[in-house]
Amino acid sequence: MLLSNFFSVKFPFVLFLNILLFIFIFAPQIQDYAYAGMTESNSSDQHSGGTVLIYHRFGESEYPTTNVSVDRFREQMSFLKENGYKVISLETLASTLAAGKKIPDKSVVITIDDGYLSTYTQAWPILKSFGYPFTVFIYVKAVDRKYRNFITWDQIREMKRAGVDFQEHSYSHNRMADRPSEMNDRQYRNWIRDDLVRSAKIMENELGEKPRYFAIPYGEYNSFVIDEAKKVGYQAIMSQDPGSVSKNTDVFLIPREPILGKDWSGIDHFSKILNRVDLPVADIYPDIVPRQSQSPEKFSARILYPEKYMPGTYGVYVSELGWQQGELQGNVLSVPNHSPLQRRLNRVIVSAREKDTGRMAIRTWLLIQDRPKDIPQD
Repeated sequence: MLLSNFFSVKFPFVLFLNILLFIFIFAPQIQDYAYAGMTESNSSDQHSGGTVLIYHRFGESEYPTTNVSVDRFREQMSFLKENGYKVISLETLASTLAAGKKIPDKSVVITIDDGYLSTYTQAWPILKSFGYPFTVFIYVKAVDRKYRNFITWDQIREMKRAGVDFQEHSYSHNRMADRPSEMNDRQYRNWIRDDLVRSAKIMENELGEKPRYFAIPYGEYNSFVIDEAKKVGYQAIMSQDPGSVSKNTDVFLIPREPILGKDWSGIDHFSKILNRVDLPVADIYPDIVPRQSQSPEKFSARILYPEKYMPGTYGVYVSELGWQQGELQGNVLSVPNHSPLQRRLNRVIVSAREKDTGRMAIRTWLLIQDRPKDIPQD
């Protein structure tokens, strides 16, 4: 706490030091945003927004890195109700983003990945008691092959009849951004798409309808993963990037805040992420195309509404390099880079503090280093 308090005075962006744990655990990803036609006149809409939460296991203490205790989960659901948050469906969020409409402030979407049995036995009764809609993204192979401690198709159908939304989390749960070394671009794209098509067909056969939304396994993506998922026909794609949702959020790369472990499921962390807002940006660099160079000359993003943020509060985080004070030139936030990146995955976070509300705004994306071996050519 002392270190955190020190940095909150000197470098406000480091108030987000708590997200470092998530970065080291998951190391995930963003799309090259192009907000053509947006002007300063609609910047007032950016004060609204919400948060998408992601859970995995409930009351399974033997899996501490992905678990949240049942008591803490119930406490969080009560917190939402008592503090004026509006839990909306993923369908409502996705359709609002697709239409380019304003996201009401204090909106919350609840998502659960994989489909562990504790979703059925522990989470569902609590969510029913609050009347909250939620979406479960199914690891299809695990369910279809009846892996231990996973929900069954009969349980899924029971929940679906009661109004629970089920969507896709791939068939094999591969790290899709990790291109198999023997594959060229065409083979790699086919490998991604074949997995998604397979899982979508199984879900349609079992549940009577095609999945419309896709949660990327491990939250690890690049431009190939996003492109192929779009071709399959999903109406929205979820990452595991920390951040909030606003009118400016790309419906094909929606950030989600993970709630898990000891510290990351506490009510202090829970309330902190709910109080964050989106930092609308464009022209990110480097973008999400798999990188061949290990040494980008800079990290940068164009801030869409720079007049909203306090001067001197801009920060840039890179997993491998840590936080740096960002420099704003015109409306472009950047930091130079003089260090080769060694990790396969690096997350970039840009941040600033709002003038009017004092809330922290962030935007996150993932950099993927292609395997060092030469990629076979088509």
